[in-house]
Amino acid sequence: MKLNVRTTRHTALVLLLFCSTAMARDLDQDEALSLREKGVILPLEQVLQQAMDRYPEAKLLEVELEEKHDIYIYEVELLTVEGVARELHLKADTGELVKDKED
Repeated sequence: MKLNVRTTRHTALVLLLFCSTAMARDLDQDEALSLREKGVILPLEQVLQQAMDRYPEAKLLEVELEEKHDIYIYEVELLTVEGVARELHLKADTGELVKDKED
């Protein structure tokens, strides 16, 4: 019985470590400004316009810049004119749409 408990605990610890490393890291405004000035990411305004063009007249709810697996992603949340919340993920260096899902 003790072996089972140890194995379960060990498995849970491994899963916890794996999940924590797979999570995205939010960047603060100073990091974002530095990356933009270095030309690593596009200006938010440029990427935001692409998101708004996809959903004309939508209202902006929130924007975050995240880093996941050394890729910078703008996460844009919009409320469409139909009242549907959308979450768009756009690559911060190219503006390429990665994900568009109902939130």
